[in-house]
Amino acid sequence: MSGTWKAPLSLLLLMFLPPLSVAAGPDCFPPEVMPENAFPVVRLETSMGDIMVELDRKRAPATVNNFLRYVVEGQYNNTIFHRVMPGFVVQGGGYTEAIEERELYPPIINESGNGLKNMPMTIAMARYDDPHSATSQFYFNLAANASLDPNPKSWGYAVFGLVISGQEVVEAIAAVDTGYHELLDAENVPLVPVKLLSASVMEPPH
Repeated sequence: MSGTWKAPLSLLLLMFLPPLSVAAGPDCFPPEVMPENAFPVVRLETSMGDIMVELDRKRAPATVNNFLRYVVEGQYNNTIFHRVMPGFVVQGGGYTEAIEERELYPPIINESGNGLKNMPMTIAMARYDDPHSATSQFYFNLAANASLDPNPKSWGYAVFGLVISGQEVVEAIAAVDTGYHELLDAENVPLVPVKLLSASVMEPPH
């Protein structure tokens, strides 16, 4: 994958309190992916069932293009949901079951001011403390997480789509047993890996 960017393993786990910030590179506006489809639907086949997400390119064009390029290149296939916090978020898109990272594109621009809120069953981008630092990791909101929305004093976390099918799968993932994971040096990790087997873009209706 050309133009890739590699981040240290230890930094990518934390979504809200990372130890360092990373400045966005010159590629913070990704090239368009499937631009003819304003609201792409992506099927996430997980080890617990399928989740369908509709992406909002009109509100979050850079974020949707970024997510889609990881999808079409198979970068999400055979990864795990590595952070599960009931009543808060389910996070994935960063690691394989062996806690290996995939290649990353440079960070993207923060689109949290697009009017989309961190409401239940929305999908949004994880990032570092630096607002323009999202790469591949995403999360599902399990509640109305207003603390993740932008405010006059701080950037938020960019919402870019909505779960339109498989809400029960997201809830089932949120209910798995979690604990400490030595390689990740983190709590809230599923004790039995929850896998994202494949991600694919659905054909738009004609």
